[in-house]
Amino acid sequence: MPPATNPTPLHPAPHPSGAQVPSWPHAVVPRHVAVVMDGNGRWANQRGLPRTEGHRAGEEALLDVVAGAIEAGVRYLSVYAFSTENWKRSPDEVRFLMGFSRDVLRRQRDQLNEWGVRVRWSGREPRLWRSVVKELKEAERLTESNTVLDLVMCVNYGGRAEIVDAVTRLAEDVAAGRIKPSGISERSIAARLDEPEVPDVDLFLRTSGEQRTSNFLLWQSAYAELVFLDELWPDVDRRTLWRAIEDYARRDRRYGGAVDTPADAPAQIPAQTQPKQSQPGA
Repeated sequence: MPPATNPTPLHPAPHPSGAQVPSWPHAVVPRHVAVVMDGNGRWANQRGLPRTEGHRAGEEALLDVVAGAIEAGVRYLSVYAFSTENWKRSPDEVRFLMGFSRDVLRRQRDQLNEWGVRVRWSGREPRLWRSVVKELKEAERLTESNTVLDLVMCVNYGGRAEIVDAVTRLAEDVAAGRIKPSGISERSIAARLDEPEVPDVDLFLRTSGEQRTSNFLLWQSAYAELVFLDELWPDVDRRTLWRAIEDYARRDRRYGGAVDTPADAPAQIPAQTQPKQSQPGA
Protein backbone atom coordinates (compact mmCIF):
# COMPACT_ATOMS: atom_id res chain seq x y z
CA MET A 1 0.00 0.00 0.00
CA PRO A 2 1.49 3.40 -0.96
CA PRO A 3 2.10 5.95 1.79
CA ALA A 4 -0.74 8.36 2.44
CA THR A 5 -0.44 11.90 1.11
CA ASN A 6 1.09 14.29 3.64
CA PRO A 7 -2.20 15.92 4.81
CA THR A 8 -0.69 19.21 5.96
CA PRO A 9 2.62 19.95 4.20
CA LEU A 10 4.79 22.39 6.09
CA HIS A 11 5.72 25.65 4.38
CA PRO A 12 9.49 26.19 4.04
CA ALA A 13 10.99 28.61 6.53
CA PRO A 14 11.67 32.13 5.19
CA HIS A 15 15.07 32.94 3.74
CA PRO A 16 17.44 34.30 6.45
CA SER A 17 17.64 37.62 4.58
CA GLY A 18 13.88 38.10 4.93
CA ALA A 19 13.46 38.04 1.14
CA GLN A 20 10.01 36.97 -0.03
CA VAL A 21 8.96 35.59 -3.38
CA PRO A 22 7.88 38.32 -5.84
CA SER A 23 4.16 38.66 -6.56
CA TRP A 24 4.07 37.24 -10.08
CA PRO A 25 0.90 36.27 -11.93
CA HIS A 26 0.72 32.48 -11.73
CA ALA A 27 0.72 32.23 -15.53
CA VAL A 28 4.31 33.51 -15.83
CA VAL A 29 5.82 30.96 -13.43
CA PRO A 30 7.54 28.07 -15.26
CA ARG A 31 5.91 24.74 -14.59
CA HIS A 32 9.13 22.73 -14.95
CA VAL A 33 12.59 24.06 -14.05
CA ALA A 34 15.74 22.06 -14.81
CA VAL A 35 19.03 22.89 -13.08
CA VAL A 36 22.63 21.95 -13.89
CA MET A 37 24.22 22.41 -10.46
CA ASP A 38 27.71 23.38 -11.65
CA GLY A 39 30.68 24.91 -9.87
CA ASN A 40 31.11 22.91 -6.67
CA GLY A 41 34.73 22.06 -7.44
CA ARG A 42 35.67 25.61 -8.43
CA TRP A 43 33.98 26.97 -5.31
CA ALA A 44 36.17 24.69 -3.19
CA ASN A 45 39.34 25.44 -5.16
CA GLN A 46 38.84 29.19 -4.69
CA ARG A 47 38.86 28.60 -0.94
CA GLY A 48 41.77 26.17 -0.88
CA LEU A 49 39.47 23.30 0.06
CA PRO A 50 39.14 19.76 -1.32
CA ARG A 51 36.60 19.43 -4.16
CA THR A 52 34.47 17.28 -1.87
CA GLU A 53 33.83 20.30 0.37
CA GLY A 54 32.24 22.06 -2.58
CA HIS A 55 29.78 19.20 -2.95
CA ARG A 56 28.95 19.43 0.76
CA ALA A 57 28.26 23.15 0.43
CA GLY A 58 26.04 22.44 -2.57
CA GLU A 59 23.62 20.43 -0.43
CA GLU A 60 22.43 23.54 1.41
CA ALA A 61 22.00 25.36 -1.91
CA LEU A 62 19.83 22.55 -3.25
CA LEU A 63 17.53 22.55 -0.24
CA ASP A 64 17.09 26.33 -0.40
CA VAL A 65 16.33 26.23 -4.14
CA VAL A 66 13.71 23.54 -3.48
CA ALA A 67 12.18 25.85 -0.86
CA GLY A 68 12.21 28.74 -3.33
CA ALA A 69 10.60 26.63 -6.04
CA ILE A 70 7.78 25.72 -3.67
CA GLU A 71 7.27 29.37 -2.71
CA ALA A 72 7.26 30.46 -6.36
CA GLY A 73 4.70 27.83 -7.41
CA VAL A 74 7.02 25.74 -9.61
CA ARG A 75 5.52 22.28 -10.00
CA TYR A 76 8.51 20.23 -11.24
CA LEU A 77 12.21 20.71 -10.44
CA SER A 78 14.81 18.48 -12.12
CA VAL A 79 18.40 18.57 -10.85
CA TYR A 80 21.50 17.06 -12.46
CA ALA A 81 23.06 15.27 -9.50
CA PHE A 82 25.38 12.75 -11.23
CA SER A 83 25.78 12.30 -14.98
CA THR A 84 26.76 9.24 -16.98
CA GLU A 85 29.94 11.18 -17.82
CA ASN A 86 30.83 11.79 -14.16
CA TRP A 87 32.26 8.27 -13.97
CA LYS A 88 35.31 9.76 -15.74
CA ARG A 89 36.24 11.68 -12.60
CA SER A 90 38.86 10.40 -10.17
CA PRO A 91 37.94 7.19 -8.31
CA ASP A 92 38.14 9.07 -5.01
CA GLU A 93 35.67 11.73 -6.15
CA VAL A 94 33.30 9.14 -7.64
CA ARG A 95 33.33 7.20 -4.37
CA PHE A 96 32.62 10.39 -2.46
CA LEU A 97 29.76 11.35 -4.79
CA MET A 98 28.17 7.92 -4.47
CA GLY A 99 28.27 8.01 -0.69
CA PHE A 100 27.28 11.67 -0.60
CA SER A 101 24.26 11.13 -2.86
CA ARG A 102 23.11 8.32 -0.59
CA ASP A 103 23.63 10.35 2.57
CA VAL A 104 21.91 13.48 1.21
CA LEU A 105 18.81 11.40 0.53
CA ARG A 106 18.92 10.00 4.06
CA ARG A 107 19.40 13.42 5.63
CA GLN A 108 16.86 15.35 3.58
CA ARG A 109 14.18 12.76 2.80
CA ASP A 110 12.04 13.54 5.84
CA GLN A 111 12.34 17.31 5.31
CA LEU A 112 11.27 16.97 1.68
CA ASN A 113 8.36 14.79 2.71
CA GLU A 114 7.26 17.36 5.31
CA TRP A 115 7.21 20.00 2.56
CA GLY A 116 5.01 17.79 0.38
CA VAL A 117 7.77 17.08 -2.15
CA ARG A 118 7.60 13.97 -4.28
CA VAL A 119 11.03 12.55 -5.12
CA ARG A 120 11.50 10.90 -8.50
CA TRP A 121 14.64 9.24 -9.85
CA SER A 122 15.72 9.45 -13.48
CA GLY A 123 18.82 7.57 -14.65
CA ARG A 124 20.35 4.16 -15.20
CA GLU A 125 20.69 1.66 -12.36
CA PRO A 126 23.78 -0.28 -13.55
CA ARG A 127 27.06 0.86 -11.91
CA LEU A 128 25.31 2.74 -9.10
CA TRP A 129 26.03 1.57 -5.58
CA ARG A 130 23.26 -0.66 -4.27
CA SER A 131 22.96 1.61 -1.23
CA VAL A 132 22.35 4.61 -3.52
CA VAL A 133 19.67 2.74 -5.47
CA LYS A 134 18.06 1.66 -2.20
CA GLU A 135 17.87 5.25 -0.90
CA LEU A 136 16.52 6.57 -4.20
CA LYS A 137 13.79 3.95 -4.30
CA GLU A 138 12.94 4.44 -0.63
CA ALA A 139 12.63 8.21 -1.15
CA GLU A 140 10.34 7.56 -4.13
CA ARG A 141 8.22 5.15 -2.10
CA LEU A 142 7.92 7.42 0.92
CA THR A 143 6.94 10.51 -1.06
CA GLU A 144 5.03 9.12 -4.03
CA SER A 145 1.68 10.57 -2.93
CA ASN A 146 2.97 14.12 -2.35
CA THR A 147 1.73 16.82 -4.71
CA VAL A 148 3.36 20.16 -3.80
CA LEU A 149 6.51 19.76 -5.93
CA ASP A 150 8.04 16.89 -7.88
CA LEU A 151 11.83 16.83 -7.39
CA VAL A 152 13.43 14.74 -10.14
CA MET A 153 16.85 13.55 -8.99
CA CYS A 154 18.88 12.76 -12.12
CA VAL A 155 21.49 10.28 -10.89
CA ASN A 156 23.64 8.32 -13.36
CA TYR A 157 21.67 10.19 -15.99
CA GLY A 158 22.51 11.24 -19.55
CA GLY A 159 20.13 12.75 -22.07
CA ARG A 160 21.43 10.66 -24.97
CA ALA A 161 21.35 7.51 -22.85
CA GLU A 162 17.73 8.21 -21.91
CA ILE A 163 16.76 8.59 -25.58
CA VAL A 164 18.65 5.40 -26.51
CA ASP A 165 16.85 3.51 -23.74
CA ALA A 166 13.47 4.87 -24.88
CA VAL A 167 14.12 3.92 -28.51
CA THR A 168 15.29 0.47 -27.42
CA ARG A 169 12.03 -0.07 -25.54
CA LEU A 170 10.12 1.16 -28.57
CA ALA A 171 12.01 -1.25 -30.85
CA GLU A 172 11.16 -4.12 -28.50
CA ASP A 173 7.49 -3.17 -28.67
CA VAL A 174 7.64 -3.08 -32.48
CA ALA A 175 9.33 -6.50 -32.57
CA ALA A 176 6.65 -7.89 -30.25
CA GLY A 177 3.88 -6.51 -32.44
CA ARG A 178 2.59 -4.11 -29.79
CA ILE A 179 3.08 -1.12 -32.09
CA LYS A 180 3.46 -0.75 -35.85
CA PRO A 181 6.43 1.14 -37.32
CA SER A 182 3.94 3.49 -38.97
CA GLY A 183 2.61 4.33 -35.51
CA ILE A 184 5.93 5.64 -34.18
CA SER A 185 5.72 9.31 -33.26
CA GLU A 186 7.24 11.85 -30.91
CA ARG A 187 4.53 10.93 -28.44
CA SER A 188 5.41 7.22 -28.54
CA ILE A 189 9.06 8.01 -27.83
CA ALA A 190 8.21 10.49 -25.06
CA ALA A 191 5.99 7.87 -23.42
CA ARG A 192 9.06 5.63 -22.99
CA LEU A 193 11.36 8.18 -21.38
CA ASP A 194 12.36 7.73 -17.74
CA GLU A 195 9.63 10.01 -16.35
CA PRO A 196 6.88 10.27 -18.99
CA GLU A 197 4.50 11.95 -16.53
CA VAL A 198 6.84 14.93 -16.10
CA PRO A 199 6.18 17.69 -18.68
CA ASP A 200 8.77 19.32 -20.91
CA VAL A 201 11.21 21.79 -19.38
CA ASP A 202 10.17 25.45 -19.43
CA LEU A 203 13.22 27.02 -17.78
CA PHE A 204 16.72 25.50 -18.01
CA LEU A 205 19.29 26.91 -15.57
CA ARG A 206 23.01 26.36 -15.39
CA THR A 207 25.30 27.91 -12.81
CA SER A 208 29.04 28.76 -12.83
CA GLY A 209 29.06 30.79 -16.06
CA GLU A 210 29.30 27.79 -18.39
CA GLN A 211 26.93 28.01 -21.36
CA ARG A 212 26.09 24.49 -22.48
CA THR A 213 23.47 21.88 -21.64
CA SER A 214 25.94 19.02 -21.00
CA ASN A 215 23.63 16.20 -22.12
CA PHE A 216 20.89 17.07 -19.63
CA LEU A 217 17.22 16.47 -20.51
CA LEU A 218 17.89 16.83 -24.24
CA TRP A 219 14.47 15.65 -25.38
CA GLN A 220 12.52 17.53 -22.74
CA SER A 221 14.39 20.83 -23.24
CA ALA A 222 13.65 21.25 -26.95
CA TYR A 223 11.79 24.53 -26.33
CA ALA A 224 13.17 25.45 -22.92
CA GLU A 225 14.29 28.98 -22.16
CA LEU A 226 17.98 28.90 -21.22
CA VAL A 227 19.35 31.04 -18.39
CA PHE A 228 23.06 30.88 -17.60
CA LEU A 229 24.11 32.21 -14.21
CA ASP A 230 27.59 33.32 -13.14
CA GLU A 231 27.16 32.14 -9.54
CA LEU A 232 28.86 28.91 -8.50
CA TRP A 233 26.33 26.39 -7.24
CA PRO A 234 27.17 26.64 -3.49
CA ASP A 235 26.55 30.40 -3.70
CA VAL A 236 23.05 29.93 -5.12
CA ASP A 237 19.87 30.22 -3.06
CA ARG A 238 16.15 30.75 -3.64
CA ARG A 239 16.68 34.41 -4.56
CA THR A 240 18.85 33.30 -7.50
CA LEU A 241 16.01 31.09 -8.69
CA TRP A 242 13.52 33.93 -8.38
CA ARG A 243 15.71 36.24 -10.50
CA ALA A 244 15.93 33.54 -13.16
CA ILE A 245 12.15 33.15 -13.14
CA GLU A 246 11.81 36.90 -13.61
CA ASP A 247 14.12 36.66 -16.64
CA TYR A 248 12.05 33.77 -17.99
CA ALA A 249 8.78 35.66 -17.49
CA ARG A 250 9.97 38.47 -19.77
CA ARG A 251 10.65 36.19 -22.72
CA ASP A 252 8.36 35.60 -25.69
CA ARG A 253 7.94 31.84 -26.16
CA ARG A 254 6.83 31.19 -29.73
CA TYR A 255 7.51 27.46 -30.22
CA GLY A 256 8.51 28.06 -33.83
CA GLY A 257 5.60 30.36 -34.59
CA ALA A 258 5.71 34.08 -35.32
CA VAL A 259 3.37 36.47 -33.56
CA ASP A 260 3.74 40.19 -34.11
CA THR A 261 3.98 41.97 -30.77
CA PRO A 262 3.69 45.78 -30.70
CA ALA A 263 6.90 47.40 -29.54
CA ASP A 264 5.02 49.22 -26.79
CA ALA A 265 3.14 46.15 -25.53
CA PRO A 266 3.27 45.87 -21.73
CA ALA A 267 5.62 43.33 -20.22
CA GLN A 268 4.16 40.26 -18.56
CA ILE A 269 5.36 41.46 -15.19
CA PRO A 270 6.22 44.87 -13.74
CA ALA A 271 9.50 46.41 -14.88
CA GLN A 272 10.98 46.06 -11.41
CA THR A 273 10.05 42.99 -9.42
CA GLN A 274 12.59 42.33 -6.69
CA PRO A 275 12.23 39.82 -3.86
CA LYS A 276 10.38 41.52 -1.04
CA GLN A 277 12.08 42.14 2.28
CA SER A 278 10.24 41.40 5.50
CA GLN A 279 9.48 44.57 7.44
CA PRO A 280 10.67 44.84 11.04
CA GLY A 281 8.02 43.63 13.39
CA ALA A 282 6.01 42.03 10.58
